[in-house]
This record gives sequence, C-alpha cells and structure tokens, in this order.
Amino acid sequence: MEKKAQRIILSRTDNLGDVILTLPLAGFLKHHLENVRLYFIGKAYTKPLIEACEFIDCFLDREEIIQNPHILEEIKADAIVFIFPDKSLAQLASKLNIPLRIGTSHRWFHWLYCNQSVSFSRKKSDLHEAQLNFKLLKPLGWDVLPSFEQISQWYGFEAKATLPTEIEGLLSDNRKKIIIHPKSKGSAREWDLSKYKEVIDALDAQKYQFLITGTASEEARVIQEFPGILEETSALNLMGKLDLAQLITLIAKADALLACSTGPLHIAAALGKLAVGLYPPIKPMHPERWQPIGTHAEVLVLKKECSACRKQIQCACIQEISVEEVCKILWTV
Repeated sequence: MEKKAQRIILSRTDNLGDVILTLPLAGFLKHHLENVRLYFIGKAYTKPLIEACEFIDCFLDREEIIQNPHILEEIKADAIVFIFPDKSLAQLASKLNIPLRIGTSHRWFHWLYCNQSVSFSRKKSDLHEAQLNFKLLKPLGWDVLPSFEQISQWYGFEAKATLPTEIEGLLSDNRKKIIIHPKSKGSAREWDLSKYKEVIDALDAQKYQFLITGTASEEARVIQEFPGILEETSALNLMGKLDLAQLITLIAKADALLACSTGPLHIAAALGKLAVGLYPPIKPMHPERWQPIGTHAEVLVLKKECSACRKQIQCACIQEISVEEVCKILWTV
C-alpha cells in the first residue's frame, strides 16, 4: 500500500501487557504518516490504556462493534491490522469490504477473511512480542525490525486520571515509592509471596514506601496463600482500591515497580519508570519474548535452559531469583 494519509484500525483484543506492547505500532505510524487517523479495537477493560496513548485517535469496544457493526462501517477505514487474531472481527471486516485486511497466515480464518497475510510464528520466534507486532506492517509498506530503544520512544503513554484524595495523601512524604504487584491472574509464573515480604523488610522504611497493588480477587488469593502478609509488613495495601486508570496514575507517581510478567510491569516500563521484572527461563514465557521495554526496565531470570516447570503452576527457577538480587536493583532508586 502506498504510504499516504489514511484511516487505519489496529485490533488487539486480548490483555493489558499485550496491548501496551502494541502501542509502539501507533507511534511508528504517526511518525511516518503525517495525517493518519488511528483507531484501536480492544476489550472494554483495556480502554484506559488506549486512551492514555497520545497516538491513538479513537478507542473502539470490541463487543459494541460485534453488536452494532455500523460502528465499524462508519469509520470507512482503509486498513485493519489484526495484531491478535479475532475470527468474528475478521469476518465482519471482510463483510464490510475494508480494502486492506492484514492478519497472520497461521490462522485459517485469515485465509478466508483477510486479503493480506504475513507469515511468522510468535511461539517459535526469538524476537520480542513488540518486535513481532511490526511484522504486520509489511503490507502497509514497511519491513522493519525496531530496536528496544526505538520501541521505548513510540509508546506516547501518559497518565490522565486523578487518584482518590485519601490515597494521594498517603503519598505526600518524600520517601521513594516502590510498587509491588505480586499476582498475574495466573498468566505468568509468580515469585513466592514470602520473598516479596523479605524485600519489603530488607529496605529501610524511612527511605522507601512500598505499595501493594492488584485486584480485589488477587487480594483474596494473597490472603489465602499467606494469611497475615498484608498486615505483617510496612507496605500500604492498595489491592482492590484502584481502577485501571487510577493504577496508571499511581505507577506514574511511583519510582519503581516490581512484578512478574504482568500488565502493570509493562505500564511502568512505558511510563519510563524502573520496571523490575521477574521471569522464568521457559520458552515462550522467557524475557526474550516478554520482558518490559523501557528506558529503565530491568529483568531478573535464572540463566539456564529449563522446561521442567512448563506444565506446572509452581516454577522452581523463578523462586531461585534471590531477594538480594532484587534489592540490589531497588537500592538504585
């Protein structure tokens, strides 16, 4: 396709971290197409992420589109890029005859509903998820492999919400603010809760203020797995107290975030914060594929080849990451 002003839809209807790692595509397109208008189709709960990106002109709720296809029709898009495969949306885009419909060749329904396919395997690739997304720009005229440094410059990500007054007041002192996000909704291998407690106990409470974040359901899991942990540390428990837009603002106000491979870790990296990620060495969950990309992103992973934990929720390798290694990085804040 000729590189000219156009209306392009980026479709990524999965989870927070995946969406964050897709935003640099929008930054790239805005920098290379002077008058392009960009739309982003996502799940409703990811809307605050997409609205925090200066390069996205309009968020579109997937379910609203499925229920009312005229929403998609009225955009009169020149192209739609399926970064995450979505059969229903691909079928609808074909029915509406969007001129350029781009998907991967590894999904059979893309052969039916997309008219441009790109052949690559995410699971078998050695590239990072954010780099793999750029392969889908080839039918638009770009064959690029951006560096991590370039990707970190294309987020265009900024917090926009305000925090509740009572929480804002808790952050008013001069201590360094470190967020711990211990859970991942089961999407990642997780560090043991006792290790997070050791980190909190190891750092001087007069210099560092720890904030524990997560959903209400994740709070229930934390209490179940480690009764008393939220009361036995000096950390502030903010689990279940913030919506996503407020969480983005909290991360923007903090100095660092410590987590396993989760959406908030990628949010911190996109905001330029010290984002410390804890990863297993298991492909494709390893950091080469999913590490946070940002100007101050750090990764800790056991340097070994491992597949023994692949089918287990508990991962011995991630537990071997030491409290001392984590504290050494956090002391730089």
